[in-house]
Amino acid sequence: MTLTLANLAAFNAVLIVSILSPGAAFLMAVRSTVSNGRRAGIATGLGLGLMASLWTLAALLGLDALFAVFPWAFAALKIGGAGYLIYLAIATWRGAAAPVTSEAKPQGRSFLDGLLVNLGNPKAVLFAAAVLVVVFPADLSGPEIALVTLNHLFLEILFYTGCAYLLSAPVTRTRYLRIKPLLERTAALVLGGLGLKLLLQR
Repeated sequence: MTLTLANLAAFNAVLIVSILSPGAAFLMAVRSTVSNGRRAGIATGLGLGLMASLWTLAALLGLDALFAVFPWAFAALKIGGAGYLIYLAIATWRGAAAPVTSEAKPQGRSFLDGLLVNLGNPKAVLFAAAVLVVVFPADLSGPEIALVTLNHLFLEILFYTGCAYLLSAPVTRTRYLRIKPLLERTAALVLGGLGLKLLLQR
């Protein structure tokens, strides 16, 4: 059995629902765009999308099985990811009341932030593995694996670039700045909660 358009359509449907679900990645993209501008938002989205698609690639290559054989590797990645989310939560909380400066955040740093947020979520590979087992045949070829991975990357970039253009509009930014302390402290609580949940879950 080979990869079909129906397989890709089913995967994309699940992926779109997953991207739209509130979480650390979406919060990071929103905050980056409204705080630092469209380019920073797009760069953050590139980092988020690249790491998410790499988790899908890892799942297709059987990394979940490797985690099962070496649970300490999964535990180490989980602890590191949780620590980074908690660090982001603290930094976001502390900066909530600070005014937004005109100096934009470097795009390289925004990209790295996005990459690290999704790197710090090893459960994504387990979720991806579970979805992939149901959606795709087990004997995908190398080119088919590459196609699925690139398809994932394209959808992530498309979504976060669209968000960056939408959220960087002057009216959106003005409204955000009015309630910046409340929104960023809410985001900090969510990020911290996600970090603690990841840390405490088995």
